[in-house]
Amino acid sequence: MSNKLSAGILLYRLRDDRLQVLIGHPGGPFWADKEEGAWSIPKGLVEPGEDPEAAARREFEEETASPVPCAEMVGLGSITQRSGKTVLAWAVEGSIAADSARCNIVIMEWPRGGGKTIEFPEIDEFRWCTFSEAQRLLNGAQKPFLDRLQKWLDHRT
Repeated sequence: MSNKLSAGILLYRLRDDRLQVLIGHPGGPFWADKEEGAWSIPKGLVEPGEDPEAAARREFEEETASPVPCAEMVGLGSITQRSGKTVLAWAVEGSIAADSARCNIVIMEWPRGGGKTIEFPEIDEFRWCTFSEAQRLLNGAQKPFLDRLQKWLDHRT
């Protein structure tokens, strides 16, 4: 089990009174043919001594090449993924062009033990999804973030 802590931003917008969220598909050969349950909110590891909210902002910018919109950050709490990693998330209202988001490049040995390295984007696609689409595509452990966001939006109105 991992004791690592990640932090991320669930960017959302309302279009025609429908909730949409921005999620990303991991790059690389392991995820190439995986769709349902493979997507994630933009997130990454919190460095030792780093404020988790600051880490969430940094990771969002690294993964999307866009700053976090200047809007209220709504705490969505934490979840624990199957790996044991804890993920803290905040929701922020805003919009970026999903098709122009550009992620940092990862270099890894592939296949493992093969001695050759490959390069690929950490996130190979970003997509604006409706709530139901995101429920289908998002990593199962991260789905509570959607429910928490919807609950917060319902109480706000």
